[in-house]
Amino acid sequence: MRQRVSISDPRLFGEDPDYRFTLANERTFLAWIRTALALAAGGLGAISLVENFYGQEILGMMLLGLSFMTAATSYRRWAANERSIRQGHPLPRSRLPMLLAIGTAVMGITVALLFVIGEL
Repeated sequence: MRQRVSISDPRLFGEDPDYRFTLANERTFLAWIRTALALAAGGLGAISLVENFYGQEILGMMLLGLSFMTAATSYRRWAANERSIRQGHPLPRSRLPMLLAIGTAVMGITVALLFVIGEL
């Protein structure tokens, strides 16, 4: 059975690298996916399990949005890294850590504000 390969498949570019580089890139991708899953679980938990909190839906939707952004961006990052590794180019810069840090900070500020508003 022939394996189906999409046009955007980074394995179509360059030469096969040392397998350790590919495996390291995959491990990094999977770590980002675990982060996205944890954010999604937190978002769903905030929406369905948290009671008597003024902004539980807002908090949950923010977590789910951050989860979606992390998952989508991590795939693009994996593909760009894989292409660079195969072509012998330097790895491209990633905005994912910065986006995740900013999203987490905004969410923390929002939760603090929601606690203050809920206490009024």
